[in-house]
Amino acid sequence: MLWIVSPEKIIKMSNDPLHGKSLKTIVEQLVDFYGFDTLGELINIKCFKENPSVKSSLTFLRKTDWARKKVEELYVRSLKKF
Repeated sequence: MLWIVSPEKIIKMSNDPLHGKSLKTIVEQLVDFYGFDTLGELINIKCFKENPSVKSSLTFLRKTDWARKKVEELYVRSLKKF
């Protein structure tokens, strides 16, 4: 946790790169950067391989914790590339 102090207020900022990022934003950025074909190779889940779309991927990832974690981990590893 990072604290920024100014004369008017104290602001608490998170060092978590996922803080404030919605799953939709994360998936859209990954799809824009890698495309579904490469995402399907990097993360072996059906929603990226068979008839992929952002909407169907979000539906699956919101219900499946292990898959969401893999997507979030890839996003954090890829931040420097964006």
